Amino acid sequence: MADTPAPKHTLAELRERIDDVDARILGLLNERAGWALEVGELKKLDGSPVFRPEREAQVIDRLKQINDGPLRAASVAPIWREIMSACRSLEAPTRVAYLGPAGTFSEEAAFGYFGSSIAGQPSSTIDEVFRATAAGAVDFGVVPLENSTEGVVARTLDLLLTSPVFIVGETSLPVQHNLLRRAPSAAGVQAVCAHPQALAQCHGWLSTNLPDAERRAVSSNAEGARLAAADESLAAIASLRAGSNYGLHAVAQAIQDDPNNRTRFGVVALPSVHPRPKPTGHDCTSLVVAVANQPGAVHDLLVPLKRHGVSMTRLESRPARSGQWEYVFYIDLAGHPEDAPVAAALDELRAQVSLFKLLGAYPLDTH
Repeated sequence: MADTPAPKHTLAELRERIDDVDARILGLLNERAGWALEVGELKKLDGSPVFRPEREAQVIDRLKQINDGPLRAASVAPIWREIMSACRSLEAPTRVAYLGPAGTFSEEAAFGYFGSSIAGQPSSTIDEVFRATAAGAVDFGVVPLENSTEGVVARTLDLLLTSPVFIVGETSLPVQHNLLRRAPSAAGVQAVCAHPQALAQCHGWLSTNLPDAERRAVSSNAEGARLAAADESLAAIASLRAGSNYGLHAVAQAIQDDPNNRTRFGVVALPSVHPRPKPTGHDCTSLVVAVANQPGAVHDLLVPLKRHGVSMTRLESRPARSGQWEYVFYIDLAGHPEDAPVAAALDELRAQVSLFKLLGAYPLDTH
């Protein structure tokens, strides 16, 4: 058996070198912050928004491409999002509304996308997130769009149709659900409180392990954790972060039926305040259309896309609420409206549908 090579440095020497590197990193971060403040002054002069999602996406993509050390590429994005968040906050903290209370996946998505140096505004409902954003009370809202297990979040789609805000970014999270409770076991649980989507995503586990417990839908998983903290007969389905916030035991972890469960979130803003992001080469265009209720109508929607070589990545239908059994269609396209093929396809679609609304164009979450 070969001898283990002797370490090149002592532990004390390594710690000294790390301390030296940390000091140099801090100096460089302060240098970066100084340049960011100067950029902010220029933006004030020409009225540009402080936060540009396409610019931050390009910065992270470039750094991941040039990274050649032991640091994993997947670690680059969260590190630099925090750096950019701290630099933005030197001018003014970005105000972000999301479904609360503290400990929700929406909160986690907001911090993951913008960094932790934001002024977060937990909201009681998705409707309230849209209202706060549309009224200008916050700069951005973060809302759930779809889940890999349960599909689209219908309320978000309905509000995107009627609200003046549009989508400027997206982020997705792996969603791990946990059974949380004041007691250290699931014995005696009378009801499980969670958002309806979480209850559905854990249907199989609940049926097997708590078949007699009531499934009680509440406004958010974190609200379920708050209720469980006040009543020992209740359990909640929520994140470990929510459990920590409310002092609950994680009786069972990762109880979602799909181990690869993910939720996609949209970042929304007023177009008059935050202009549509510019193309990055990795973009998504979201729109909603309505067509006459006649044979071949849906097929006709696809013809302009095929003609111009535009890929459709999502198609969802929702009742138009006209009382006539009519539907609107939510469509995601690969590309940006400033890309020539997408622009041509959108022009043709706009000419043949009874309703056309562009819901947003934004960088794809590739991190």
